[in-house]
Formats: sequence, C-alpha cells, structure tokens
Amino acid sequence: MSFNVVFLLYLAVFFIILFYGGWVTRKWVNSANDYLLGGREVGLLINVFGVAAIGFAGTIITLGPGLAITTGFWGSFGFGIAYLFGGLALYGIFLAPYIRRCGAQTLPEWLAMRFDSRVRVLVTIASILGLIGIMANNVVSMAIVVNGFTGWSLVWTLSAIFLLFLLFTYVGGFWAITLTDFVQMCIGLIALPLMFIAILSQFGGFDFLNAQWSGPSGYWTHGITGGQLPILSLQYPSLLTFIILFGCFLVWGNNYYWLRVSSTRSEKVAKQSFIYAAVLLALVPYLILVTTGLYAGAAYPDTFEPKGTVSPMAAFGVVLKALPVGITAFALIGALAASISTSTTALIGASSTAVRDLYQRYVKPKATPRELTTPSKVITILLGLLVWVLCFYPGGPLYLFAFATAWLGPPSVLVLLGIWWRRTTKQGAFIGAIAGIGVTALFTLLELLQVFVIGKYTHVGVVGLVVTLVCTIAVSLMTKPQYYGEKQWRLDGSPDSSALSVTKEEQEVLSLIHSGYNTMAEITDMLGKDSTVSNHLIEMLDQKRLVFRESYVGPGFYTFRLGEEARKLVEEGLLVIHSEKGMVSKEDLVILQKVGAGSQQLREYIQKQELDSLKISVIVAKLIRQGYVNEGGMWRRKMEITSSGQQLLQAHAALLQEKGA
Repeated sequence: MSFNVVFLLYLAVFFIILFYGGWVTRKWVNSANDYLLGGREVGLLINVFGVAAIGFAGTIITLGPGLAITTGFWGSFGFGIAYLFGGLALYGIFLAPYIRRCGAQTLPEWLAMRFDSRVRVLVTIASILGLIGIMANNVVSMAIVVNGFTGWSLVWTLSAIFLLFLLFTYVGGFWAITLTDFVQMCIGLIALPLMFIAILSQFGGFDFLNAQWSGPSGYWTHGITGGQLPILSLQYPSLLTFIILFGCFLVWGNNYYWLRVSSTRSEKVAKQSFIYAAVLLALVPYLILVTTGLYAGAAYPDTFEPKGTVSPMAAFGVVLKALPVGITAFALIGALAASISTSTTALIGASSTAVRDLYQRYVKPKATPRELTTPSKVITILLGLLVWVLCFYPGGPLYLFAFATAWLGPPSVLVLLGIWWRRTTKQGAFIGAIAGIGVTALFTLLELLQVFVIGKYTHVGVVGLVVTLVCTIAVSLMTKPQYYGEKQWRLDGSPDSSALSVTKEEQEVLSLIHSGYNTMAEITDMLGKDSTVSNHLIEMLDQKRLVFRESYVGPGFYTFRLGEEARKLVEEGLLVIHSEKGMVSKEDLVILQKVGAGSQQLREYIQKQELDSLKISVIVAKLIRQGYVNEGGMWRRKMEITSSGQQLLQAHAALLQEKGA
C-alpha cells in the first residue's frame, strides 16, 4: 500500500480513539472545576503522561534532531537537560508543593493572592497571548509536516487538525485533553522505539556513525560542520539561554504546567509526576530523537545547510523517507499526536485563565462552578477561533510565537521571587512585569523589523529576565511590603483583646483548620470561593494572631495552625471525634458513609446536594490521609472504606441518623 493509504488508516484509528475519549469524558464534567481542572482527581501515571506529553511536542521533534546535526549529541541533549531537569524536575521539586497548597487554579489567580489585581490582569492577558502563539505555531507546524508527506492541501489539512483538537476539547475539557496526552504518549513510546529499530536496520549500528560522521571532530561534541554548543554564552543557542528560555520561561511562567499541578489528587502526586516525566522524556523521546539527528547527519551530510539546501530542523522528515512505509506513517501519527496534545493543553490553559481571571472576576463574580460550565466551553470556542484566524494570517503564528517567550518570561520571575523572597512588594511585581514584558516585546519587534538585531549580542529573553528581575527587586526595596514581609513580623505571637472578635466567614475558616483542613487549597475548595477571598480571610486572621503560618516562604507559607485563643472561638459542635488520626466533621462522616455504600450512592448524593467536585475531592483526600478510605483508579478515583472507617461509622451511627444520611 502507498504511504497515503497507510497514513489515512492510522489517522482514522487515531481520530476514532480521540472522539470516543471525548464522548466518554464529557460525562465526567458536571461543573467548570471538572471542565478546567479535572476536579483535582488526576492520578500519578496519568499526570506523568500528561506532563510528558507537553514536552514531547513539535518543538522537540524539530530541535532534537536539528541540534544534533549542528552541535553533536551533547549539544542537542543539552537542550533536553535544560528543559527536562532545569525546567520540569526543578518545577516538581521546588514549585509543585507550593502550587498545590496555595489553592489558586491559575497562575494569574495566585499573582492576585500574592500581589494584587493589577498584576493578575496584566499577566492574564500576557498568558493568553503567549498560549495562543504556542497553539497557532503547533497547528501550522504539524499541518506543514503532513502536507510535505501526503501532498494534501495545506488549508484543508490545517483546518482538519484545528477542528479535531477544538471539538474534543470543547466536549470533554481537561479530561479529554488528559486522555489525548495519555494516547499520545502511548503512541510515542511505541512508535519511536520502532523507528529507532528501523533506523538501525537501515543504516547499521553506531559504527556507522563513527565511520560516516563528516565533522572535523566526533559526533558526541561537534556537529557535521564542527559546530559546538556554547555553555555560558548569552547568545542563542547556548546551554545558558536554553535554561533561561526553556527551563525558566517556558515552564515556571506557564499556566498549563500550573494546571497540571492544580489538577492532581495530592501534593505527592504533583511532585513525583514532574520528576518522573522528566526522566521518561530523557530516556525515550529525547534520546531517540537526538540519535535520529545523528543518523541523518551521518547518512545525508550534503543534504543539510550549509552544504545543502535543507534546514537541519527538517532532519526528522528526511530520515523518515528512508524507512518502511508502515513505520513512517506510524511515526508521523506520533508527531501529529504530539502537536495536537500540546495545542489542546495550551488551549485549556488559555481558557482556564480567561474564565477564572477575567470572566468570573469581572462578568459573573458570584457564578457557581456549575454556572461557569457553559461560559467555559464558549470561551474555549472563541479562543480556538482566534487561533484558527491567526493560522491563516501571513506571518501571524510565527510573529505571535516570537512574542510567546516575552509574555511568559516575566511571570516566571515573579513566581520565583514571590515564593522565596517575602520582601517582594505589589508595586515591585507590577513595575517588574510591565518593564519585562514591554522591553522584551519591543526588542522582539525591532529584531523582526530588522531595525535593531538584539540577537547579535544576546537573546531577547535574557534582556527581559534581567529587566524584570532588576526592576522587581529595586522597586520592592523602595516600597512597603505586605505585613509578613516586614522585618519585625514573626511567625508566632499573642493576640490582643480586640482580635478575639471575628466575622462569620473568619470563624468558618477557623473551624475548617480545626477540622484538619489546614492548607490554603483545602480551605479554598471547602469554601467554594476564589482563592483571593480565602487568602484575605487568612491574612486577617494571621494579623489578629489567631492563625499562624508554618513558614515565611515555600510550601509552609500556605500551611496553617490555630493559636490557643482561636481554639476557644471554634464551635465544637462541628466536630465529632478527636483522635490520633485527626478531627472528623459531621460532613466528613456523611461522605465516608456514602463511600462505604458504593460509588453510585456517592454520585447520587453529590448530584442531589449539588456539591462541588473540588469540595468532595478535599474531603476524600483527608479521609484517605487519616486511613479511613483507600483509593485507586488510574483515571478517576476509585474508593473503598477501610476497617477503621467502618469502625468510625459504627461509633457514630446515631449522629448519622440525626443528619438523615
């Protein structure tokens, strides 16, 4: 069979799987929290594949082999090290625990918690523009690759790819995207090893590389023309600029990585999934793609620039043309899946930001998660249509993608300073963000218009990093910090008599902490409010010295405990048990009973009471920590009550009858 026929067969199967997945996952969406965040139910394996799927994108399919040709093995793998370990692994170790505890569903929402609404709005707009650029670039890039192999119309190919990712994202939201990521990684983990075996069969083992490499030095450290990747150079490409652009900017300042942390079942899952994803990507996609580039350079040295006319970034396609049709078509499906997966992740990242940080804040501030479901889908469609228009605009996607780094860079600096330096002020963050985005966008525009080429001296991203960092620190030192940034502020203290008066909302927060919900994420989800509301309540209680933080910086900043005076204000009637396992509220007990009765009864109770999925997720997570419930399930949680849970229900059967449960 011809390549086009085989490719169409693979493509049809791929489409059927995606549409079936979108149809199934739509049943899992009962509110905006399910649509945009997966109800915080995503488990370890699924999130590992989800994070890895973002990294296994069109960018690495071109850059991995291309850099191997121009700079050798370590030059290309240096890009992978910068992104995988300087970006993903460090994000998981140092940022994921903080993000999971803070409760903010989006990066801009956290910026409002830590700084103010001005910074939130600025970064919201910047994030949406940056993510749209990533989407448009991925769609166009994949359409060009498919067009080059099949000869199909570029316009129709692009439109088909766009409609595919937009349709199932609209239907299933975050769960549909998570399924796509899982399918994409399964395809990639099969297709790439098969492709590598075919390459070895076609060209021979590593002796072929040693014999055919045309560079003046070996393929480990130099490209086919003797090129080598600089380490500390400020000019792009270098290992230093890779770390800044693809580690710091692309990961730390990106909303869809934030969503990947926020959607997980627990802090442990969030942390481990990023570390495991980095290792998985390094061992399979990146290593194979880099080696593919080495074989392309060894087999076709006169094909690539500067000796030939083909860009080294097209090495993946050049090698595929030499392989059997079945392998080539399957590998191309893997590349298509990678592009769609990254595009849909960027789309849901932009949608969640628009819904949470613009629509809910300024249009319908009192809307419930269920009421936000339809607006979430409409906004997803509108943003998708904007991407589609940009795909056809001459130079549009490339222009917007060039700006993507500018939009994502300053937020990454604010994240690091906001988490680890308590002296960072609202004014410093705002001025730093404006200066960083403005300077980076200006130099990018000047370079595109050939008015002033900053690339001759350094990468524009380095300029944006320095400007954001310097302005934020300088202005912060000259302005008054929030109360916890003052030198005299201490973690512990005694309240005065006036502090013993609290509002109804503050008393509810005190009761939640006393019940065992002691992180900002748990308090926010239990209240069902925007995290800026729960953050304000905590700050008031902290300043009254009724609630204390675990630490000034890091994850402990959003972990709380009650002071002795605060315990007197808690309504003991809200609690049913004091034990080594911790407090259990009446509401916890009802959910435990429903878990014991089976998943069907639990779902019926949730729908009848119109309970939010995030609140249920928090209660279940606490019961799991306390040993009353065991969890499983690769996709959605599957729960069963333990013997300790049964004993607890028996001990408080009368209370359950009183509740009418």
